[in-house]
Amino acid sequence: PGQREKGHRDEIEGKEFRGYGDVILPDGGRQRLWRPLYWRTYRYIELVAETQADPLTIEDIRGVYTGYPFTRRAKFEGGPEELQKILEVGWRTARLCAHETYMDCPYYEQLQYVGDTRIQALVSLYMSGDPRLMRKAICDIDASRTAEGATFSRAPSALQQYIPGFSLWWIGMLHDYWRYVGEPAFVRSMLPGMRAVLAFFQRYQRDDGALVRLPWWNYVDWVERWPRGVPPGAPERPSAAIDLQLLLGYQWAAELEEALGIPEMAPVYRRQAERLKATIRRLYWDDRRQLFADTAQHDAFSQHANALAVLAGVVEGQLARQVIERALQDKDLAPASIYFRYYLHQAMAKAGLGDRYLDMLDIWRRQLANGLTTWAEREGFRVRSDCHAWGSSPNIELFRIVLGVDSAGPGFSRVLIEPHLGSLSRVSGVVPHPAGFVEVSLQREGARLRATVHLPAGITGEFRWRGQRQPLRPGLQELVLEERQTLAP
Repeated sequence: PGQREKGHRDEIEGKEFRGYGDVILPDGGRQRLWRPLYWRTYRYIELVAETQADPLTIEDIRGVYTGYPFTRRAKFEGGPEELQKILEVGWRTARLCAHETYMDCPYYEQLQYVGDTRIQALVSLYMSGDPRLMRKAICDIDASRTAEGATFSRAPSALQQYIPGFSLWWIGMLHDYWRYVGEPAFVRSMLPGMRAVLAFFQRYQRDDGALVRLPWWNYVDWVERWPRGVPPGAPERPSAAIDLQLLLGYQWAAELEEALGIPEMAPVYRRQAERLKATIRRLYWDDRRQLFADTAQHDAFSQHANALAVLAGVVEGQLARQVIERALQDKDLAPASIYFRYYLHQAMAKAGLGDRYLDMLDIWRRQLANGLTTWAEREGFRVRSDCHAWGSSPNIELFRIVLGVDSAGPGFSRVLIEPHLGSLSRVSGVVPHPAGFVEVSLQREGARLRATVHLPAGITGEFRWRGQRQPLRPGLQELVLEERQTLAP
């Protein structure tokens, strides 16, 4: 009591409840039924009864689950039992944070924050294949755009709040929808909003493309050394993490314009991207540490800037691999939280380090060891929210990185299977696809990999493993691949 530390979540002795509650005043009658006017989120219920002259009989206490009606269709088998536990806890967290909209958490704000929602939407696609709540989220956020062109940081919301970088993650969501779901007419209808977002950012770009004096809350991630989650430099000076988010936004926009929008806009956005990419290299690359700094003064470094630099293609090949290796090893760097691990892990995979993914689940293992049954907002016993679905990224990456199933064409029209088994010798799984299911079974025998793959009718793809590439056709096929030594792609 009084310490505001939750400790191990299975241990309740000597602890106190803090949070909302209800006071019920019985009228003395029999067979009374009471329900709250809105759903409640809880792990424990504390019941305190105070009677006067008459006794009180409580005949029943029950809970009814409520949430968006997702159905789990994905399967993953292989490896230690803890992987199943991580998937179970992640899926529970994701479902508790999905109602009429996605929500950052079901206890506190209950709001559809864009940064959270991008990850939650991909969890939904990989686990259930149901894109409807993602589609609605894209519409909700688009409808929140103001005259300046930026979206709310969360929508719908009666209270305006702006996190500029979240408007860029909305473009990322739109690009994700195009890649994994398709619906060209819907995506095309969102492109005017995408252009408005990028026009907003252009007002704050210097001649070299770097952003300065970006208004509102320049949040990127919850990092202890970053006040209110704002990276060094922002907003008065250029900040690598924020410039890199804009670079990704331009790259996504160029692809969408070329495929579905105004083709003449694609080279415009690509030129903007190349200018900004050159500026990022010039401002932030530190020759001494062989890493990207957070500021042009090179007085701070983070995993965030280096992961985003790899994802945006500022560095590629062997250099990208070395950057991520240093970012993982150098304890002086500001670390990515459970939220931003999504981007760090994607950068690892892109840099050819996907086989290390299973070794990067330390945050999730510690939360399981502390008795959590849903993923907390961040680490530590003083954390506020114990249910934040932005931490459910393993429910994407066990399928996308380990099993290796990813989209290689708009609307998942082509499938890429590039597994990263790490220390596992056998793994299999099923991933929902707009045309059915992608089924994969893998067995490693020394330097050889045996794979059985089933693709839906009409869907083709490619299988990659350790330098080997083989085409995939619709239906069932068996492959045997021999390992080759390769550098990062």
